[in-house]
Formats: sequence, C-alpha cells, structure tokens
Amino acid sequence: MEKNIFKDRRERLTNAIPNNSALILKGAESKYRNSDTAYAFRQDSSFYYFSGFSEPSSVMVLVNDNNNIYSIIFVPMKDKVKEIWDGYRAGPEGAVKDYLFDQAFNNSDLDKEVPEILKGKQKLFYSFGKDQDFDKKVIEWTNIANSAERHSKTIDMVDSTSLVGNIRLIKDDAEIDVLKKSCEISADAHVEIMKTIKPGQTEQDVETQYLYEFAKRGSRFPAYTPIVAGGENACVLHYVENNQPLLDGELILVDAGGEYEMYASDITRTFPVNGKFSTEQREIYNIVYKANQEAIQAVRSGNNIMEPQIISEKVITRGLVDLGILKGDPDELYEAGAHKDFYMHKVGHWLGLDVHDAGDYMEGDEFMSYKPGMVTTIEPGIYISSSADVDDKWKGIGVRIEDDILVTNDGNVNLTQKVPSDPDEIEALMS
Repeated sequence: MEKNIFKDRRERLTNAIPNNSALILKGAESKYRNSDTAYAFRQDSSFYYFSGFSEPSSVMVLVNDNNNIYSIIFVPMKDKVKEIWDGYRAGPEGAVKDYLFDQAFNNSDLDKEVPEILKGKQKLFYSFGKDQDFDKKVIEWTNIANSAERHSKTIDMVDSTSLVGNIRLIKDDAEIDVLKKSCEISADAHVEIMKTIKPGQTEQDVETQYLYEFAKRGSRFPAYTPIVAGGENACVLHYVENNQPLLDGELILVDAGGEYEMYASDITRTFPVNGKFSTEQREIYNIVYKANQEAIQAVRSGNNIMEPQIISEKVITRGLVDLGILKGDPDELYEAGAHKDFYMHKVGHWLGLDVHDAGDYMEGDEFMSYKPGMVTTIEPGIYISSSADVDDKWKGIGVRIEDDILVTNDGNVNLTQKVPSDPDEIEALMS
C-alpha cells in the first residue's frame, strides 16, 4: 500500500482523540522458537494498520495538541553489524522520510522522550493487557509526566481498544483489494485440493497440500493453524492435531485460509473423502448449506449483525426436527436453545488484518448494524458426536460451511464463492 494511506489513517485516528491528548501504540517483538532461532516476524496488526512499518520493538505516539496533530515513532537504531545479519533498518531518518512520520527517535530514547511528550496532557489513550511489561512502562511514563506538572490535572488514562478497532472495522478500498486477493488465493487452493483428495491420505497430507497451494500463489503463511478434520474429528471445533487417516465413506472438514500482505482469509468446506455424500451426510449437509445461504442474504447494510445468527439457528433447528434428531415444535425448541447441542458457536466474526479482526459488535447497549466496508465470515455448522443421544446413523457427522462476505452499499459480495458449497457442485468437482 502507498505510504500516504498509512499517514491518512494516523491523521484520522489522531483527530478522533480529544484536544490535548496522546495515544500510544506498541509494535510486536521478535519471538524465539528455541535457542537463538526466531519465528518469522509479524508486525502487530494495529501498529501496521497505522504505520506500514514492519520492524520489531517499535512504538508509535500520536498527539493532538490543541488541534495540532502529529505523529512520532520510536524505532530500532541504525546498526551496520546487525543489518549485515538481520537486514535493513530504516532508523529514525528513514521512518520520517519513507513512512511519513513527523518525528522519529531511536527506541532507546523512549524513557527520555515519552514523559516529555505526555507532560501537560489531559488524556492518554492506550490498550492495556497485551504486554504487562510495557503496560508498566506506560504507567511509569505517565507518573513521571504527572509529577512534572504539579499544577495540572492528572492524566486520565483511557482504553483505546474500541477506538482503534472500530476505525479498522470499516475497510478502505486498498484493504478491500488486498482482502479480495487473499480470498482468491485461498479459494483457488481449496478448489485444487478438493479435486485431488482421496481415501488413504492423512489429515497431515492434506494440511501440507493446503500450505503448499497457499504459498505457491503468494500466501507464504496461513492466516491461522489449519483445521483438517476427518470423520468425527470435525465435531471438535478447534481440532488442529491433523494426524489421522482419512477413511473411505467419511467427510472431511477443512477450515483453512492464507494470509496475503498481512490480510487474512477464512474458508471452511466440508466434503466427502471419496467424492460422494452418503444419504445421511447429505441430509445434514443440506441443512447447513441452507443456513449458510440464507444467513449470507441477511448480511446487508442497515441490518442488525445478529440477523444471520438468528436465521441460521432457526434453519438448523427446523432441519434437525425434520430429520427427527430434535423432537417437538421448532419454534419452542429454538426458544429453548435446543439447537445448541449441535450448533454451539456464533455464525461469524470480523475479518481483516486478523482472522478474528478488530472492532466491536455492540453500539452502546445494542448490537451493531452492518455498514459498507465491513467484512464478516458466515459459518454455520452442525456437529453430532458419537456421544450424542441420536440414532447411530447420524453419529460422527460434522459439517461447517464458511464464506467471507463484504458488505456493500447495495448488498454484499461473497469473496469466497469460487469454492463450491452446493453439494451437487462439490460431487461434480470431485468426480
């Protein structure tokens, strides 16, 4: 993305805090896997959103000083030796020149400079709870600033989580373009693997195929640990062992998405290992498919975000009654929450830089309404474990169908519709 995009975002955030206030955002740290071997570095999502800067141990301070707004970044200092080993560092000069910050310092100057920046401010916005050591530093800097301004009011510390998250919630055009590419990469990977899967493979074989298909299309890393669940393993919502054989006659549930230029995709498809649904598998699948399709239709600007949840729960409740798995009046069973034995999770979540992206789900005391630029998953499911009190023919069937939906001015766009979810289309693809 062009650097002006990040500068504009910083200005929008800084203008959203009151006069005579500051906001602190901390970047991510390098993390070590073992000994002196580090994991691949990934910048903190909010820090990246407002900076475009991807060096570890960096801190951003945004200041609204009586409507004079400016941005400051603290970065790793230039170091020729470290750059030989670990790569280029922008340093303070590069942070100003290349990333359009108003001021920049070495991160070794934090203790000296931040209290000076905070002196006389009325409010400090910061999201506590992510890094306890850094939380203590923020409190320390604030206390130093307070003690230096004895005749001023104590700085009021305000949680910035919702403020930052709700700006990220509405995607701009640049983000939407990247999200579309991320979803396209993952959709192509799902289609390719659905064509080739066969009994005798293992869950790990399939996971490896997904990672390869993501990577060769430009998504070096998955957006999250893939779920590759054969048979009853699909009834474990966050199953990630991915080490069992795939048996003829079973379903496989794959929840996998790649990350492209920091942005996530999130797709789930459930399909028969041998390419053909059994009668019982198709009956359960059809209920989830109907719930998925009807819930997607409710993702529209102005609609309450709980509408797809309610629709999916009612479709699944009625479908389970029709199959005799639930017994009684569908409306009464829905009100009693009977479906929760088989469909126990929410229908979706925000999607963006994080697979469970930033942004509130409530506005005041009410659930939020959809707005253009939001991206949400829609992922109903039915999970019938072997311990369920149902006929044996239903046991061990787990189905989830998940798509990524962009809210537009006049409806929505399914960013992952390229992957078949209609059961007839799945069987045709796999034949």
